[in-house]
Order: sequence, then structure tokens, then C-alpha cells
Amino acid sequence: MKRIALVGAGISAVSTCDALRSGGYDGEIVLLSDEEGVPYDRPPLSKDVLLGKATVRDDVALRPADWYEKQRIELRTGTAVTGLRPDEGVLELADGTELTADRIVLATGGTVRTLLVPGADDPAVHTLRTWADAELLRSRLTPGARIAVVGAGLIGAETAAVAAQLGCRVTLIDPVPVPLTAVVGPEIAGALHERHRTEGIDVVTGGVERIDRAPGADEVTVTVGGHSSPITADTVVVGIGIRPDTALAEAAGLTVDNGIVVDAGQRTSHPRVHAVGDVARRADHPVRHEHWDAAQRGGQAAAAGLLGTDVPAEPASWFWSDRHGSRLEAVGSMADAEETVRRGEVSGAFTVFGLRAGRVVAAAAIDRPKDIKAAQRLVARAVAVTPQQLADESVDLRSLLRG
Repeated sequence: MKRIALVGAGISAVSTCDALRSGGYDGEIVLLSDEEGVPYDRPPLSKDVLLGKATVRDDVALRPADWYEKQRIELRTGTAVTGLRPDEGVLELADGTELTADRIVLATGGTVRTLLVPGADDPAVHTLRTWADAELLRSRLTPGARIAVVGAGLIGAETAAVAAQLGCRVTLIDPVPVPLTAVVGPEIAGALHERHRTEGIDVVTGGVERIDRAPGADEVTVTVGGHSSPITADTVVVGIGIRPDTALAEAAGLTVDNGIVVDAGQRTSHPRVHAVGDVARRADHPVRHEHWDAAQRGGQAAAAGLLGTDVPAEPASWFWSDRHGSRLEAVGSMADAEETVRRGEVSGAFTVFGLRAGRVVAAAAIDRPKDIKAAQRLVARAVAVTPQQLADESVDLRSLLRG
């Protein structure tokens, strides 16, 4: 009997399963999750779950519970994998049993980065990566609560925005004056960061040096380098990114370098093993893309690699973030651009395009989804454009695709 076993049950693993069945794979598929319950989507954790709009796991399920049965996928929840013997195709499970498979897909994701400062282990300090994390944090975001959020990237900014919406008194701390500048450019990044202040969030620039709690105190104080006085908080949320969870791969002797190194079909250095999602890094890319869309597409590429079919062409990276009632969307990276062009006014919804050699290589927009859809196609087709065409709002971006 043919069998593919997947370790991890996030969007990349579920996408792999879906694409395997769509591609005609008729063998066994075993999906192993170390968490209990139906596999769930992570982006809603910092939005709908914290807001109380999603109150049970089914509200954010990646697929309905009966989908796995219909697709003949054996879902094993609460099953941790402790070892991998790739030459034998064996997974060692925490309960002492073993699972053998023809092919193994590692979708182990990442582990949250923590603060390495005195007091970082205080019970008031929280991270946000799992459903349990979100449930616990939701109980802390009450009106009037003092919330210090460390890290103003996507997760930190979204959490700060939700906390403010719920009536908390929020301080957002980041060592960089304008986060995300390298990815979306200074104009978009600046507009996003300034929005925190207009929504009543206290924005502090600097690195956290320590977290202290006085004997018998209900709150903690956060000392930030360069800031005049410590910040008092009932809850501290640390959102400073993740590390790829490569422990299994390293112990098994797979090639690891800022993630498990894979090719276009998500194949690792061992022919039995593939890797997908946040834990994987393409050998021809210097960075990992820790975004939902990249994880989904990685699963589709892995399925093609497993089935021996053509791997879909890889599009430019795309991600989104919701905060303060607005949506950021970005395609590609502004770090790849030689020049930028703005379409629309900074005071409202606008788009910034990044160009190199007369072609769009990146774009970022606030509340302009149609611009991003057009930008994705402009990037994919390498269409020649001029800055004047992109800046002129009377020019339909779709017409540039026809030209």
C-alpha cells in the first residue's frame, strides 16, 4: 500500500493533501498534528479570534471535519513526532509507536521567537501562535487593560489594533522607527505606522531591556532602551517573528540553512522527504516566505513533486494584513526595486509600485485590492510600463496588460 505521511497540519500540509487528491494520488495519506482538534487557520488568531468573532475551533477550521474522511485522509490529532529515520521512511511518535511511509512531508512550521531579557518569563508575557495562545490572550484584552505589544510587524501590529478596538490602553514597541519599510517601502510603511498613533496607540521606538514585577504587584514594568521611563502593563504581547522548526530535519541529517532547504518541488536533500510552509526555504531563494499564500502554493508544489508532474510556476510573493479597518496588500518586495511610483494620495487609499528596468517587480497598497490584482499580473508577465502610466489614475491598469 502506498502511503504519504505529513508532519504538521497547517495550511501548507492541508494544501498538500488537497493537491495530492486533486492530482489523482490514490494511496494512503496520514496527517499528523501535535494539537488536538480539527486543523485551523492561523491568520484569524490575531483578528477574529481576539475580537471574539470566532469562538470555537470550527470557526477557523481550514476544512470542515468531514472533509478529511471524504478525501480519505487519516487525521491523527494530539500526535507528536519525535524522530525521523528517512532511509527507512519511519516516523517515531511520542507514544512509542512508529509510522512507516513511502514519502514524508515535513510541515512543522515555526516556533515563536521570545525575548531574551530579564523578566521575559513572567506570567504577564504572552505570545500568539496557537489557538490556545489566542484564547488566553483574548481573556486579557478587556476595556481599560494596559497592553504592551513588543514588535510592530504583521502579528504585533494586528494585535495592537485589535486591543485598541477592544478599549485597551495600548503601547506598541519596536526597535525600528518605521517597521516593514524594506518590504513595502517607506510611504506605505509610514502611513501604516502613523495610523497607530491616530487610533490612540502610544508608539515607542527602542528595544526592550527588561521586564520587572514588584513584589505583590499585579502589573509589570517594561524598560525600553532610549525611552524616558518604564512602561506599565497588565499584559505584554511579544510578536517578534518565528524560527523555522527544523529540529526533526536536523536530527535526521537533512540540509538545513535558515529552514529546510528544498528545490522547486519542495524536495529536501533526502529523496524520501519533502518540506513545505514556514519551515522550508527554496535553495534558489535567500529568504523564507512566512505567508499564507506562500504556504498554500508550497503545498501545491510539493504535491507536484510527489506525483512527478510539472511544478506550477512560482508567482511573486503576496501577503495581506488587516488593521484599524484597513487592509494592506503587497506583492513582491520593494527591496528589489530601483524606483517607486505612487498612485493615489497618501492621506487615503493608495498604491506604491516598485520598478526595475521599466517593469513592475513589487507593489504595496492600502485598501486598493484591484491595483494589487493588476500588479500581480504585471509582475508575472514582466510587462513594460512607464512611471507616468502607473501614477496616472485615469489609466486603467488592466489596459497595460493588454498592451
